[in-house]
Amino acid sequence: MTFDARTFRRIMRSLAAGVTVVTARDRQGRPWGLTATAVCLVSWEPPMLLVCIDRAAECHGPFAEAGSFAINVLREDQEDLSRHFANTDVDKFAAVAWKDGGTGAPILDGALAHVECRTASCLPAGDHTIFLGTAVVGGAMADADAWAPLLRFRGEYARLARQALS
Repeated sequence: MTFDARTFRRIMRSLAAGVTVVTARDRQGRPWGLTATAVCLVSWEPPMLLVCIDRAAECHGPFAEAGSFAINVLREDQEDLSRHFANTDVDKFAAVAWKDGGTGAPILDGALAHVECRTASCLPAGDHTIFLGTAVVGGAMADADAWAPLLRFRGEYARLARQALS
């Protein structure tokens, strides 16, 4: 039994996902980054996350050799930053404010939250690689107005609507 790829994509686009920029440095110290929604909590103890990266992505090799990576969770007003890191034809770090994290992975200024991970393993999965990371350091904005993440839903950027609970 074969599952139609177009149907599968349409179904999976109904799953709202937080938008992140995942970053790393290669062995030569060059920063790399990409926009990703395939990020997931794996374990509280030890704290572990995963990110899935297409093996055809230009940054796949550098991520595989980096040994660490950072997940930068974008705020709802950072759609331009998401689009910037999704573009393959630009120097992604030239016009972006960032700093080195404790692992050396770039941390984007103004992100809603970030977590740095040491790569624990890389697992092939279809046309992607699952990068499993042990979280070692991170932080989140404390500002009460910075609660809303940037989301993707059905191929579009989306935002949470804040409603009072009854």
